[in-house]
Amino acid sequence: MISTFTVLAEPNRRTILSLLASSERSVGEIEERLRLPQTSVSKHLRVLRDAGFVEARVDAQRRVYRLRPEPLQEVDGWLEPFRRLWTAHVDAPERHLDRMEGIARAPAPDGPGAGPGSEAAPGRDAGRPRRGRIPGRSGNGRTRPDKRTRRKAGDDERI
Repeated sequence: MISTFTVLAEPNRRTILSLLASSERSVGEIEERLRLPQTSVSKHLRVLRDAGFVEARVDAQRRVYRLRPEPLQEVDGWLEPFRRLWTAHVDAPERHLDRMEGIARAPAPDGPGAGPGSEAAPGRDAGRPRRGRIPGRSGNGRTRPDKRTRRKAGDDERI
């Protein structure tokens, strides 16, 4: 028997499963949506049926296919430990930003603006605590050159 992941690896089969997730469809409807020959659609449907993903019923002269949820529930169960892992990683930046926002809003030890050199000048920064310097940045926002920058031949000063 073919493995579940081998069945799901084929893009046309995944598209068929997506189509069947919304409603039952005949081979002709699937063929029309995929723009594949009827023989190709029938082969994909046979693989999906053999793997238990779909079931067919006869309606007059046509076969109507519908999705069976059980194999997808098995895949979902297999993915659960990984989902917890990537959810933790995806949520980590948000938690970090929340912590940083909490730090930025926290008052200074002796109240807002306390401490030497932290007096806010009147204007746009009034009432906001003064932030510390960022290493490698000067006051104008441009990066400072590294002290270890190589000198050009003939230069006697560090850049």
